[in-house]
Amino acid sequence: MKKAGILLVAMWYALAFLAGKPFLPYPHAVVSHTALALLQSSLIRHLLISAYRIFVALITATVLATWLGLSAGRSRKTDNMLTPFAYILYPIPKVALLPVIMLFLGLGNLSKVFFIGLVVFFQIYFVIRDAAQAVDEHYIDSVRSLGASRFAILVHVVLPAVLPSLFTALRVSTGTATAVLFLAETFATTTGLGWYIMDSWARMDYLDMYAAMVCLSLLATAFFALFSLLEKHLCPWMHLKDKASDK
Repeated sequence: MKKAGILLVAMWYALAFLAGKPFLPYPHAVVSHTALALLQSSLIRHLLISAYRIFVALITATVLATWLGLSAGRSRKTDNMLTPFAYILYPIPKVALLPVIMLFLGLGNLSKVFFIGLVVFFQIYFVIRDAAQAVDEHYIDSVRSLGASRFAILVHVVLPAVLPSLFTALRVSTGTATAVLFLAETFATTTGLGWYIMDSWARMDYLDMYAAMVCLSLLATAFFALFSLLEKHLCPWMHLKDKASDK
């Protein structure tokens, strides 16, 4: 991880030196300007707005997709009812729906949260559905033979079995959600990091532009790290080999 970071910074320095243009500043200039902008300008406000939008969208989409995915994965009847609609809706380019979504939900946070959640929902739904279908029936039969209810089987067998897949889907969806967030914030709005980046670009304030890009990257990295941390705490069996190798 450290080597990759060092290599990335070195490449950035090399490109900035070779380009010699104001639109590609050196990394140290971007870092210092980012720190000052977070303290002295409105950048922190736009960062918090973007963080709120992506957080609400991810949480809402995850809860809904997990619930429906588990239902479809463990019930053939539910699967036959839900999955055909998912197969039809998933390939539709959601970007084309953004103007329609804004017409129905307005230009505020709701339309942007819904747009991000709509894109992320299907990624999580299919992963959870497939993971729930792949649960070994022997484990379920063993717990059922002890008198466990369907709810107990879901909570103590199926849900733990799909958790690793859920966190993998969340990490993948973080990158998607960040890209969709940027797109949503460049369309008919004056708030958020996406708008801040494009506004700085239009004003040719390249240090401000890169500062917002750094903040957007850090926001995505923070969510990615959060999901990895939650996986380590909620799925400790997934990291037994790592602990053994450390010893």
